[in-house]
Amino acid sequence: MLKRIITSLVALCILIPVLIFADTPALTVGLAIVACLAVWEVFHCVGLHKNIAISLPFYLCAAAATFATRHLDKVLFFKLAVGAFLGLLLYIFAAMVLGHKKAKMTEMFTAYLMCIYAIAGCCSIVYLHDVQEGGEYVFLLIFLGAWVTDIFAYFTGFFLGKHKLIPEVSPKKTVEGSIGGIFFCSVSFVVFALIYNHWFAPEGAYVSLVALAIIGVVTSVVAQIGDLALSVVKRYYGIKDYGWIFPGHGGMLDRFDSIFAVSICLAMAFAFV
Repeated sequence: MLKRIITSLVALCILIPVLIFADTPALTVGLAIVACLAVWEVFHCVGLHKNIAISLPFYLCAAAATFATRHLDKVLFFKLAVGAFLGLLLYIFAAMVLGHKKAKMTEMFTAYLMCIYAIAGCCSIVYLHDVQEGGEYVFLLIFLGAWVTDIFAYFTGFFLGKHKLIPEVSPKKTVEGSIGGIFFCSVSFVVFALIYNHWFAPEGAYVSLVALAIIGVVTSVVAQIGDLALSVVKRYYGIKDYGWIFPGHGGMLDRFDSIFAVSICLAMAFAFV
């Protein structure tokens, strides 16, 4: 427990300045590093980390994606993003045909889907900050929703949990913990709305407390799905954590699994409304 707390405090000391100075290259550089480390963890998980021929294009996309999100025209970026994802898919098909004796189809397609997930998650954070009106505040909901859900699901489950949620996927998660995470996430979004309306909202541009409460519920559910989905992959490959960069917490994917899910969900919601 002490190791987890110390690691969390150190990580916060690094992350909070990045969020404060999100208008600077700190955000894009930081998320590019996150994306590249996540890609490495994916290929290490499936046993393809030594196969540079397969993994190199994914590293290049991970390194460039967040910068493209910020600096390219919105329409051009989406065209390039679709082209890159389809191009990587065709590349995996080619690798499957030419290197079928060195890599299994399951590993290659698992790596493809998880890498796209991580890269899209990082790009979605930049997109929400840069493109959406009030994005300098909206993008904070990603981290608020994921962290509050994780923290309060843990403590609610620790003190009140009696019924296992999906023990074959995540043995320690409970139904009570899941409900606690959803409830407190919704409450935190309402508090966020109150603070925003009082100090930051332009005149006449106040946000609805009810709407934020509902969005908080959806965000918490999505965060938990993202967490459990990557746990399924870990169980399939028989690993405890994706990495060791965060002592007591695991790797980048272990810490950003729910953040990626929430950022993609919120980016899609704002892109089509």
